[in-house]
Amino acid sequence: MTKKILIADGMDKTALEELKAVPSFEITVNKGMSEDDLVALVPGYSAIVVRSASKITRPVIEAGKDLKVLVRAGIGLDNIDREAAKEKGIFVSNTPSATSITVAEHTFGLMLGAVRNHWKAILTMKAHKWEKKALEGTELYGKTLGIIGFGRIGAEVAKRALAFGMTVVAYDVVPIKTDLPVRQVPLNDLLAVADLVTLHVPKQPKPILGPAEFAGMKTGVIIVNVARGGVVDEKALLEALNSGKVRAAALDVYAKEPPEDFALIDHPNVIPIPHLGAAAAEGQQRAGLEAVRILKEKLA
Repeated sequence: MTKKILIADGMDKTALEELKAVPSFEITVNKGMSEDDLVALVPGYSAIVVRSASKITRPVIEAGKDLKVLVRAGIGLDNIDREAAKEKGIFVSNTPSATSITVAEHTFGLMLGAVRNHWKAILTMKAHKWEKKALEGTELYGKTLGIIGFGRIGAEVAKRALAFGMTVVAYDVVPIKTDLPVRQVPLNDLLAVADLVTLHVPKQPKPILGPAEFAGMKTGVIIVNVARGGVVDEKALLEALNSGKVRAAALDVYAKEPPEDFALIDHPNVIPIPHLGAAAAEGQQRAGLEAVRILKEKLA
């Protein structure tokens, strides 16, 4: 029996060709759909594959009378209503390990850009200015990195930080199991000693870093968020940047995407990136192939 599969946000070419080669699968690629579009299209489909753009809401799930599988080709499941899917007995999965290296490398690139003022140097050079003395930075070597959330990505970031000669402390809500020389500490202790703080956690009901947490940080700390929008209180971060408590912030995610308020993005000490954490060809290929594996296992 033919199973209809909807690819709602695109898929790596290699993975898509492998999926199309399955005789029992009928593949439709349709990107950029609204909730109403999905509700109208989804009846008759056995599975939907999304990345981060499409939202699989309760109305979409209720319209999908034949839905058996929902796959997020990426990390996190905050764009899928898991409770609604559970009520209908629909299998839901993501590909959490596929882009761990991709996001970890992105994190480290942002860290290096922040401590060495790379983004300011690029902007001034493109403005035909030579501001070498004003852009002196600092090393990562010898600094303390605080990692909030020590899952797959947090561990990959820690490996790279240790290779740079950094001290790594980590906070997580569960005990950390690792062979790396990483010390697990309470959040307040991490914030008190970290020269740089990076977040690698799922979407939260409220910010992890708010006014009280910024107050407990070292003056001159650098914040990197490639996790999810909303885990950092953006108003509190802006205030901390203005006061000098935070030296710089590198942000890949925002409470509202695309952003509508640009006060934080326009700050001279913010490196703003448009949610590119997992946007590397290799990571997307791994995510796509893992999604194909799941679909074959559950439907073929």
